Amino acid sequence: MPYLHPICKPLPLVCLLCMLLLCVGVCQAQVQPQDTTRQDSLPQDTIRQTFNERMIQNLKQMSERKTIMGKLLKALLDFERDEEEVYGLDAELIQKEYELHNYKIVRHIDILSLDPFGYSISDTSRAPRNFFEKAGNSLHVKTGRGEVRNKLLFRKMEPLEPLALVESERLLRQTRHILDARIIVNEETTTNDSVDVFVITRDVFSLGGSGSYSPSSGRGRITLRELNFLGQGHQIEGTYKFNLNRPRPWEAAAFYSIENIGRTYISADLAYVDENYYKEKSFYLYRDFYTLNTKYAGAVGISRIDQRIILPTAPEDTAARFGNVGYAQQDVWLGRTLKPKTYILGYEPRGRFILGARVINTKYNTVPTENFQDNVLMLGSVGYSIRKYYKDRFIFGFGRTEDVPVGTLFSVTGGYQDGAIWDRHYLGSSLSFARYGPSFGYLYSRVGYGSFLRDDRWEQGVLDVEAMYITRLAEWGNWKLRHYLLGRGTFGINRYPEELLSINNESGVRGFRSDMVRGTRRASFNYEANLYTPLSLIGFRLATFVYADLAWLSFGNQSSPFKEKPYSSFGLGFRLRNEFMSFSTIQVTLSYYPQLPPNTSMRGVRLYESSAPFYDFRNFQFDRPGVADFH
Repeated sequence: MPYLHPICKPLPLVCLLCMLLLCVGVCQAQVQPQDTTRQDSLPQDTIRQTFNERMIQNLKQMSERKTIMGKLLKALLDFERDEEEVYGLDAELIQKEYELHNYKIVRHIDILSLDPFGYSISDTSRAPRNFFEKAGNSLHVKTGRGEVRNKLLFRKMEPLEPLALVESERLLRQTRHILDARIIVNEETTTNDSVDVFVITRDVFSLGGSGSYSPSSGRGRITLRELNFLGQGHQIEGTYKFNLNRPRPWEAAAFYSIENIGRTYISADLAYVDENYYKEKSFYLYRDFYTLNTKYAGAVGISRIDQRIILPTAPEDTAARFGNVGYAQQDVWLGRTLKPKTYILGYEPRGRFILGARVINTKYNTVPTENFQDNVLMLGSVGYSIRKYYKDRFIFGFGRTEDVPVGTLFSVTGGYQDGAIWDRHYLGSSLSFARYGPSFGYLYSRVGYGSFLRDDRWEQGVLDVEAMYITRLAEWGNWKLRHYLLGRGTFGINRYPEELLSINNESGVRGFRSDMVRGTRRASFNYEANLYTPLSLIGFRLATFVYADLAWLSFGNQSSPFKEKPYSSFGLGFRLRNEFMSFSTIQVTLSYYPQLPPNTSMRGVRLYESSAPFYDFRNFQFDRPGVADFH
């Protein structure tokens, strides 16, 4: 499997400085305009202003002074700019408008690529105002028009296919180095048989990085990344860790990616990881089912991985036991979609039948137990997918337009494993669906099962269930609130002894870490309330949150995890995010752990930093055939 590299933590000094500045009210004026008619009719001393309004007014007065502090505040803060109004959040309505132009010839395609700072997708007349915005743009290389054109599903002097405009806009917006995109049909020049199209994109400041340093131990981490090298969409990232108290004092990792090579929608990933307990060299060429109308998808890849895994512990053990696994792998798969016939011109059915086949060849050079064997796994799958996207904001982002996937995905997978010691069959299935409404929120659920069959005995089975609900956005002026609820269950059936589940971090309890707390059956429940504030500093928006996590673990095929005492965590914190930059979200959390595992260095109350997301959308894009995950 490709390596999912950890996101580096930000510098603690930067986080503390930002928190201090935000606490004293160094914020951007994004409050709603007041009723001036009412104010003029009342004495000034009878007008009750909020603390936020008074602080902003005082800062604005200070910024008008001809002092060094005044000039600094004027450069850093923007008091006039209200929150940008975003139109067209209902993708279904946009699609109905675009249906008027189906199969018309595209005469002209005009592309406008905007720098990240000071510009607006909705108001193209807006321009940078202060020194920092202009300086940031001068260091940035805009996305080339050819790179934007490669993402478009329509071409000049060709008929405009149904869904091409909506899907092209979504593909642009999901590109890592593009913040937002709009595709507009020029209604003034539209005729009965032809159209002119205007494409506007706004970049993310693609050069970024992060790091951390502990003065007490001298340990640190540095990460540098470029998401859009020379405006061509190439992504480069490197990480270096130093002064580690492990077998070796340093670790390094490098990643290189190219998206959409020559309008083929074929991408390439190259990874090199050299850590103490994980090493990887891998290369993959792949093409996803990137749109509803994609006919073919597939991938070919090679990898070499050496890693350390946790082995089952005995009752008398006071520390975790480990073993080493090393293997080389070749992976090839191919998928094909089949579209149901329709006799309605301009109507594009949402459903697709998908066929897929995959072959994985694995050769082990280091094994910790006899349960690892050289093998060739052949898989085939058939599925049915219905998917579409809505638009919303303030779900996982801090104001950018987000595409909300909804639909249904059902698949059945069968296969055969030809092993060096034993052979066996595989059977698995999964069903998932999601619904969304502006007044309802977002609801997702999934159930999946998979298991191998060897000599009339089912083994390495897993039943996986998940449900997530995100409430609608509650608003009080520029203050916005959402609630997130996530429930998950993973139940192993006749798993091998060295295959164990944890509840560390995203697996169950955020901030939790222990090598001794392991099991074969896990259930977890996570709750979070996220308050998006109107406060910002140099474009870094502030959100605060409270959360509660519960997780249960048990060992054995017949044991229920709910019979065990749960591990839990309760906490609060804040997040800082600049949507115009490629930096990870800065998150600082204060957590309380009522129950601690034995022989652990964890503390009952912990202050820590993180930038890894805990919640995310589940897409209904059909993926390569595979074995049900157990992790």
